[in-house]
Amino acid sequence: MDRLESMSILLEAVEAGSLSAAGRHLGMPLATVSRKVSELETHLGTRLFNRSKRRLMLTDAGQSYVAACKRILEDVGEAERAASGEYTAPKGDLIITAPIVFGRLHVLPVAMEFLKTYPDINIRIVLADRVVDLLEDHVDLAVRIGELPDSSFVATRIGSIRRVVCGSPRYFAERGMPQTPGELGTHDCVAFEGLTSPVTWIFRTGKSDASVAIRSRLIVNTAEAAIDAAIAGVGITRVLSYQVANAVRASTLVVALQEFEPTPWPVSLVYPGQRLLPLKLRAFLDFAVPRLKAGLLQGAM
Repeated sequence: MDRLESMSILLEAVEAGSLSAAGRHLGMPLATVSRKVSELETHLGTRLFNRSKRRLMLTDAGQSYVAACKRILEDVGEAERAASGEYTAPKGDLIITAPIVFGRLHVLPVAMEFLKTYPDINIRIVLADRVVDLLEDHVDLAVRIGELPDSSFVATRIGSIRRVVCGSPRYFAERGMPQTPGELGTHDCVAFEGLTSPVTWIFRTGKSDASVAIRSRLIVNTAEAAIDAAIAGVGITRVLSYQVANAVRASTLVVALQEFEPTPWPVSLVYPGQRLLPLKLRAFLDFAVPRLKAGLLQGAM
């Protein structure tokens, strides 16, 4: 019996919720998956699962064994990375994820510059306006915007961004610029549903936040579309400060209601905590952190 292989299959079954799902994920016949798990149970002399038609339920012994398997397989993986030189020289593939616009404006330029300095490192950038699972998708580093939940990940803060309300100079010349959030009810709005509700927007009033009703004439699902519509004079939109920094500098958009903006969101680099950090990741962090911080400061409005 290949015990490491059987451990890996066991963990896949636990994460997938069933032996059949594990088989599909691994491209392995159900009979093989079942046999490997049974061999482990025979070897250990104990039952790891209470099997039912709907799902697998770990026994007490199974829970302890699965936790131990995770540690063992992580140690084996770390030993293999060390033996391959990943901890002695910065080389290998680096996978980074970031929000679409932030990644294009800030991460991509830094990554391209980094590649010139480190010819033995290759980078794959996954741009997505969703939270990519670092462990499940084998991602080395993520850019996260917003408050972070408690986790075992390590986070390095690189700055903060604002949620800004803006419109075109032509729109404000024709309709007037709102002086308080409550005046938005008389304006046409462009809602970016990936960031805000198409019905209400949150503003800071005194020491607390308050919801203000808005009238969405147009609802889009990307920041770029919301910005284009606002520049065209369709209405007022709310996006993140870095997304409109260029348009504000070019005077094609004007920021309104700055004194009522919610508390800025932190921007962080997040990566799995490891006893030994691969040099490819350490090299990128050392290279990127000061540049990303400077980029966010420069892009601040």
